[in-house]
Amino acid sequence: MNTVKLEIENRKGLKLHAYLELPANQKPSHYAIFAHCFSCNSNFNAVKNISRSLSNYGFGVLRFDFTGLGKSEGEFAESHFSANVEDLLDVQNYLEKHYKAPSLLVGHSLGGAAVIVAASKFESIKAVATIGAPATVNHVTHLFSHAIDEMNEKGEIEVQIGGRPFKINRDFVNDFSKTNLPKIIKNLRKPILVMHAPFDSIVGIENAHQIYHNAIHPKSFVSLDDADHLLSKSSDSIYVGNIIGTWVERYF
Repeated sequence: MNTVKLEIENRKGLKLHAYLELPANQKPSHYAIFAHCFSCNSNFNAVKNISRSLSNYGFGVLRFDFTGLGKSEGEFAESHFSANVEDLLDVQNYLEKHYKAPSLLVGHSLGGAAVIVAASKFESIKAVATIGAPATVNHVTHLFSHAIDEMNEKGEIEVQIGGRPFKINRDFVNDFSKTNLPKIIKNLRKPILVMHAPFDSIVGIENAHQIYHNAIHPKSFVSLDDADHLLSKSSDSIYVGNIIGTWVERYF
């Protein structure tokens, strides 16, 4: 296993911090991109474990920080859902230009919704895997719904998400209602693996049911048993990486 540190400039001229996980022989058969969860970053243990597990299946896996998160440039208020999808598309273009077009997208939580949208826009993507993903994009607005009135009054406010302070504004919040994710899932027509924990307290299991119901075959569902939303236990995230690596071989 070999990790290459990268900086990728997005369409806004901001530098996105990224790592490319390569298999032991440093010669990937295919490339994948991992999209992290809302307000997370590419250095979360779950992101690293899943990416490195996939490298054991011959993948080169690019994990990166969305705009305004981790070590990437920009402000969190610029990291609305549409910007996340744009970052994914810019990262895909970078891979295609410098290595090889990615064929697998993996997304955790809201990153799962983002990879579904990105997959609908890129012909090279042959399969998609989601982990604890919401069935609608505006699902995350409950995290700051208590502050909407204050935001409408002041324009920009600071909110606590996951115990950390983030600045959000009206454009950031309004963007979450622009994407019709159920319709995009129905029209995707690409193999999709839906992974979800039955007792996920952040994104309920009913979201997995809705994604699976809206998707067209080939589609698969894997229960993550007693895992939590962030896959805090290393054994859970390693399991996820191994399942994706095994599942996707059928389509490549």
